[in-house]
Amino acid sequence: MTTRRGFLKGSALALFGVGAAPAWLSRSVYASELTPGKRKKVLVAVFQRGAVDGLNVIVPYGEKRYYDLRPSIGIPANSVVDLNGFFGLHPALAPLKPMWDSHSLAIVDAVGSPDPTRSHFDAQDYMESGTPGLKATREGWLNRALPLEAGKVSPVRAVSVGSNLARTLRGPNSAIAVSNLNDFQIQNAVGASTFESMYEQSLDTTLHGAAHETFDAMKMLQTIQKQPYAPAADVKYPKSKFSQSLQQIARLIKAEVGLEVAFTDIGGWDTHVNQVGAQPVQGQMANILGDFAESLAAFYRDLGDRMADVTVVTMSEFGRTAKENGNRGTDHGHANYMLAFGGGVHGGKIYGEWPGLAEEQLYEGRDLALTTDFRDVLGELVARHLGNRNLNAVFPGYKPKMLGLLG
Repeated sequence: MTTRRGFLKGSALALFGVGAAPAWLSRSVYASELTPGKRKKVLVAVFQRGAVDGLNVIVPYGEKRYYDLRPSIGIPANSVVDLNGFFGLHPALAPLKPMWDSHSLAIVDAVGSPDPTRSHFDAQDYMESGTPGLKATREGWLNRALPLEAGKVSPVRAVSVGSNLARTLRGPNSAIAVSNLNDFQIQNAVGASTFESMYEQSLDTTLHGAAHETFDAMKMLQTIQKQPYAPAADVKYPKSKFSQSLQQIARLIKAEVGLEVAFTDIGGWDTHVNQVGAQPVQGQMANILGDFAESLAAFYRDLGDRMADVTVVTMSEFGRTAKENGNRGTDHGHANYMLAFGGGVHGGKIYGEWPGLAEEQLYEGRDLALTTDFRDVLGELVARHLGNRNLNAVFPGYKPKMLGLLG
């Protein structure tokens, strides 16, 4: 006997929106009903969970103090991929250099959350909600970032790649979590019809509306699944979970089904111990950075001209200590870096004020100081890329500054 829980689990699509505002009830559409030839602007957010060590990613090799603080884990100046004579990329990020050279990739340094917490859980929650220091915020900034649209919108306008809906996509706007497009299936057609009928007859209008959009999304994803997909010529995604998530997002974008925002993440950045191997350019961080860079580069090349309408932004909950610890690693810190690339990005430039690494310049005498709020970066992308200029609703209580990342 097919159960409601078993059916939804087997479909590889998370039920979304239960308990949210019933404003959704008139918002569902199939791909065939979308305006022909009208491309949506898409914002893709990538979270590096675990607090990536930004000082070994965007390396300030032109500052001697960096090597004083990191005698055994600092990336040698002759190994970095030079950007401007002062900053360079970790060599594992070499796949991103062509994007920098073509002015498609921008870097924001000394950026992050102004909240001082060094708790992974709290910092991630604050960054995904877009309200640093406030635990009571229920919705995520990426959900609030969706532009208001009259009438029909796509049931897959907001997608979180994974088994659960990401914190940042929870809220009143409809969003779905998809584990894997290739594995998506409705295992029992009779069961699907039965449960769709069951939800349609529900007296709970919120549940009825959520289920209605869920089944709409299922039907649309089945349509996408029937279309054979292959990356662009000469593009090969790594086999990692992160890379496959990006490939699924690329597939949704190319399918022109009305995707507007997408979210995925990559873990493994909490490098307290053995951050580097026998050489600073080797080890666990270098391995993860290699996958990170190769995956982003594959996504960029795969979309080709479609990247004109797509912008990708990366973030992490906080940075790490400026000084290495006794285990050839780093501990929880403060400011970090963010990347933005794609449509309209004024790249080939590092944004944000560099605070320096002298002891008196460090935050609490130990961390890279913050000079740019992460909401300034996200706010500009929301306003100028997605076209949602109601930033007070997206980032309540804060007025993002425009950095000039986009035209």
